[in-house]
Amino acid sequence: MEIACIVGQEFEDSELRVPVERLREAGHHVMIVGEKRGITLRGKQGKEKVTADLSIDEVSPDQFDALLIPGGHSPDHLRADRRFVDFVDRFDRSGKLVATVCHGPQLLITAGRVQGRKMTAWKTVQEDLRQAGAKVVDREVVEDGNLITSRNPGDLEAFSDAIIQRLDRSGGRARRGREGTPAR
Repeated sequence: MEIACIVGQEFEDSELRVPVERLREAGHHVMIVGEKRGITLRGKQGKEKVTADLSIDEVSPDQFDALLIPGGHSPDHLRADRRFVDFVDRFDRSGKLVATVCHGPQLLITAGRVQGRKMTAWKTVQEDLRQAGAKVVDREVVEDGNLITSRNPGDLEAFSDAIIQRLDRSGGRARRGREGTPAR
């Protein structure tokens, strides 16, 4: 499966690394989408850095089977950029899987996509979700329709498991790369 991971500066290091590693180990192709192709994005803890494979201007929800939104300060930076908000809005409207952890739901709030939905997030973002009309549940993983949400780095194993199980249920054998090998 093709997965877009939208990332800005100061993402929460483990909230990018753990699910991306787990998804790739399961045979899925994860593309890092940033403001510009080739930009180096650094985690707020200073432990991780990634290079954007693609620019937000180069992507469409049609290209991907799922969307991953790590937390940290990244979602707050990204929601100030209408291109990312519009991408998240269109992706969620498509009904495809949107998986987000910690502060990631801030992008869904800004896109106006949380009203009446059961979700979780980092404890301070939970109140923002309530104010925006979401039904907040304080559990390590909450699934509602095409959404999978999680609270914090301590929940990452359960969060990653839920994403992989959902992709497996949706008929996902990893797509083949150009040379006929599993995409990475």
